[in-house]
Amino acid sequence: MNVWEARWLRAFHMLYYACLALGLILSSGESAGPGPLTLGIVALMAGWHGFFVARRPRLLGRPNPMAFHLAVVCALYIALVSQDRSFDVVVFGLMPQPYLMLASPWSYVGAVATVLSTFTARGYLDEPNAVWRLAGSSGLVVAIGLFVDYVSRQSAQNRTVGVLEERARLAREIHDTLAQGLSGIITQLEAAEQAMPDPRAVQKRITLAKELARDNLREARRSVAALRPGPLAGAGLEAALAEVAARWSRTSGVAATASVEGTPRPLPGEVQTTLLRVAQEGLSNAAKHARAGRVAITLTYMDDEVTLDVFDDGVGFDPDVRGAGYGLAAMRERAGGVGGTLTVESAPGEGTALCLRIPSN
Repeated sequence: MNVWEARWLRAFHMLYYACLALGLILSSGESAGPGPLTLGIVALMAGWHGFFVARRPRLLGRPNPMAFHLAVVCALYIALVSQDRSFDVVVFGLMPQPYLMLASPWSYVGAVATVLSTFTARGYLDEPNAVWRLAGSSGLVVAIGLFVDYVSRQSAQNRTVGVLEERARLAREIHDTLAQGLSGIITQLEAAEQAMPDPRAVQKRITLAKELARDNLREARRSVAALRPGPLAGAGLEAALAEVAARWSRTSGVAATASVEGTPRPLPGEVQTTLLRVAQEGLSNAAKHARAGRVAITLTYMDDEVTLDVFDDGVGFDPDVRGAGYGLAAMRERAGGVGGTLTVESAPGEGTALCLRIPSN
């Protein structure tokens, strides 16, 4: 049982006892006041519910013994109202009990039985239209139960969807930080192996690998703390893109530039994160697959949208051939998350151009 379920249970128990207390107050306002038998029934109802229902939450939902406990409470309610009509108000605390104590579909049977007990206690069964009134009241109580059950299921589904979306977001964050960083470190170490006869070249590659490892560790710590991209912490998007391009250029040995067109304006945090992550993924793909001589990143502010273009002059590929990598799928997923679209233009031998468009309105 989670925290919210426990709170709801306490609320229903409090409602039950509050209605008993209200009945005592109303009865005390009468000239005669509650008699000894009435007080005894009230005490028995409170004790029965507390001992057999409130203190045994693990048994809630089981027809046996909860159906028996509900029947006892209903019988006591009939006896109580027969003694003192001031306790009619207890019905407001009694009606939710079938849905609390019994699982569907038995909860609806219990709800109808509770309505029947209220009609019995008030003497409505002797009236000419008792059948129709009983049917209408039972239908209303069952309809309310169906509605509450539907809302509960929808809430559970929404929680499940929220968990899945959060997992997908974390998967993208891990891919865009740890996976890219580790890939860069492996590239530098492989280059160091190939340069083994040259100590200076080996030292250079190892130094770059260490720098990547430190940057990746800092990024991982930032992501764990706030899941906000490290380059954006304390810097604007334009500066963050320039930093990412410069760092990638140092580690890859390929010239990378970042430029801005139009008048910069504030963007929502999620949009900034998406633009930065797509730029990082475009650079990562260029390093792993493109064999490019240069890469250009262009951030453009337009009246109705902001665009990010990542172009490389590498070997290119056929976008219609489904690849095994996660990169393009992750970028399209990110773009869709902020209402944007990602297009890829490429052909063998003609480089690759990624374009992310995000509406401003």
